Amino acid sequence: MTMHVNSYYAATAHRQDARPALQGSASADVCVIGAGFTGINAAVELAERGVSVIVLEAVRVGFGASGRNGGQIVNGYSRELDVIAARYGESAGRVIGGLACAGGDIIRERVRQYNIQCDLRPGMLITAFSARQMRGLEHHVKTWNGYGFDAFELLDKAGLAPHVTTSRYVGGLLDKRGGHIHPLNLVQGEAAAFEALGGRIFEGSPVISVDMENAVVRTALGEVRAKTVLVCGNAYLQGVLPALEGRVMPVSTQVMATEPLGDEAQRLLPSDVCVEDANYVLDYFRRTADGRILYGGGIVYGGHDPASIKAKILPHMLKTFPALRDAKIDYAWSGNFALTLTRFPQIGKLAPRVYFSHGDSGHGVTTTHLLARLLAEAVTGNNTRFDVFAGLPYFPFPGGKLLRVPLTVAGSFWYRARDALGV
Repeated sequence: MTMHVNSYYAATAHRQDARPALQGSASADVCVIGAGFTGINAAVELAERGVSVIVLEAVRVGFGASGRNGGQIVNGYSRELDVIAARYGESAGRVIGGLACAGGDIIRERVRQYNIQCDLRPGMLITAFSARQMRGLEHHVKTWNGYGFDAFELLDKAGLAPHVTTSRYVGGLLDKRGGHIHPLNLVQGEAAAFEALGGRIFEGSPVISVDMENAVVRTALGEVRAKTVLVCGNAYLQGVLPALEGRVMPVSTQVMATEPLGDEAQRLLPSDVCVEDANYVLDYFRRTADGRILYGGGIVYGGHDPASIKAKILPHMLKTFPALRDAKIDYAWSGNFALTLTRFPQIGKLAPRVYFSHGDSGHGVTTTHLLARLLAEAVTGNNTRFDVFAGLPYFPFPGGKLLRVPLTVAGSFWYRARDALGV
């Protein structure tokens, strides 16, 4: 069976449960396609409600972005709450904004309820390179306060010292409801919770077709007959449902982990919060439970790996932490997330019995958990919150699959230039 990519997470995972492939015919109330955060958490939510669920996974639980990401609990979405309200209307904005911290709350709820050991730590810090970015963080606090969220602390340069030891930033914003986790341990712990509730997971079972009318999902060796299908393949759903693939663009991001650094890791990140900067193409980093610095950033539109992950990320890490110039890099890996044109996740129906969720656009750790709950609500008869998200307009990438990458790259140059100039 195919294993996880050679990442720090795979090397330190508590569980390496191997599930069988689907063979023959099976039936359940719901068939979930994809065993990442969205699929597994929708399955947990449904199993808790007494619904029978089968999950089909092409490779392994958490093989995609859910088991490879930076592990940061970043509240909100890839668009500011006032932008969402202005774009989609005050009524929708109120519902969406009111759920901005729900994903992180669900993660903490899962960890507590099922005793999942995933190195959960509190605190997330956004750092600013310029006065303009600090004004943006001040605006963020004001906007979020209007939705009842007040777990923020604005920090000047001196105020950063208890959290991060570097001279790069002029200030930052501490979100006390943020945090970080070992994502592969989280999703595998959630999968184990689902199985303890009576759910079934089949790995090594890539889906080859979906009968939309009859809710039958087929693999090479078997099929699942269900009342409802949930499509949760995100950036790793290739060639099965072209109508969904055209809605998103895969984007790769790269991550490295140093060797264990002993006391040096604590010196660089004293309070053990995770950090991301305020740039358009941002860097993110944190301490691991065994004293490494895990550092990520960089994107490749289209989902391809760079020629050298280390060459792409290491210069950024050394700008932030010059003291790590001699540190050994033990792991370097890449993974894809799904980007939408609006930078907002999409949830909806492909047919009366077929639901989907994808396109978390870089905020997947939290929004996957939220949208999984909304999927489960809808399947069990409560469409209220699902319909708000599902009713948001969808816009295709200009240029289709052929030109979406070069056009998106060209569009990002302006934001990168603005970050570089600090204006």
